[in-house]
Amino acid sequence: MKKFALPILVVFTLFSAVVVVRHGYFGFIGLALREPWALQMLLDLVLALSLVAGWLRRDARNHGIEAWPYLVALPFLGSISPLAYLVHRDLKRRT
Repeated sequence: MKKFALPILVVFTLFSAVVVVRHGYFGFIGLALREPWALQMLLDLVLALSLVAGWLRRDARNHGIEAWPYLVALPFLGSISPLAYLVHRDLKRRT
């Protein structure tokens, strides 16, 4: 995964930025309120990111990295936050 974290982070962040610019930061909430599948996906994402937050906190402690910036960003940036953490962890490992 470490080999792919940076390219995935860059591409996904660019895609996310385009979507936010076109549809607004809270655009998905409106869709989730209208469409049951979108609400299910939003709830699933919240649950999955909660699990990721627990893993990230433990992993960051084990690698001597401050977890709080990534945990604070998680509700606002979603998967971008743990991807950035993986890139940070890989860069730290190389130095």
